[in-house]
Amino acid sequence: MDYLERNYQLIKERMIQQMENSIILGRKLIDMVLDTGFLNFIINPIVKSFYDHWAKNDAKSGTLKQIQITLDSGKHLVLNGKTEQSFNNLIEENFPKYFKNDQTFRMGNNRHKNFDRFKQNAKETFTSYLEEVVKLLEVEEDVGDYGDLCRVAFKSKEVAEENLMRQLEFTEKGIKIVEEDPSILKVPIGRKIIVKALRRGYELTKKEFIEGLNDTYDQK
Repeated sequence: MDYLERNYQLIKERMIQQMENSIILGRKLIDMVLDTGFLNFIINPIVKSFYDHWAKNDAKSGTLKQIQITLDSGKHLVLNGKTEQSFNNLIEENFPKYFKNDQTFRMGNNRHKNFDRFKQNAKETFTSYLEEVVKLLEVEEDVGDYGDLCRVAFKSKEVAEENLMRQLEFTEKGIKIVEEDPSILKVPIGRKIIVKALRRGYELTKKEFIEGLNDTYDQK
């Protein structure tokens, strides 16, 4: 199944690139939204230092593990035959590992009243991601890059857009949970700054993803 390894690598490279772009964007947004009045000279370096440490350690390592868990789960389903039962069993088996590496778990206070909402949203996200990854991994046609892979897996722009918007909805749901009560974040300082950066980052990323989808499907 050479096509399976090819697809696995194309998806992995794309996911890692998106992770790297998100971390870089997050740092820029932290700089943009820092506005703490006369304590600015004290707060700024603390928040920046916290973000840099988190991005270099928790964010990158956790996301890389999530990527591997999702891709390996998808590969297992393609190799062994995907049924509704096998899919659901794999979700139940692998979600605990996925969630342990999710930033909502790592940065969230598990005693907070809204933490279960965090967990449920993460499970729905994992389920949706896995469904999409399986479709991409199953592509047997000759493709040269990730764009080709998407055009074959999702035959129309409308189907691809529907999948994208579903993923974005899960992201926004998670941000709204934080916006409702930032105390759910297990961070020592700068919660308001982080919340502003999350919202701004989501809006920019959503715009970028939609533009990318249009470029992929509007090619002549």
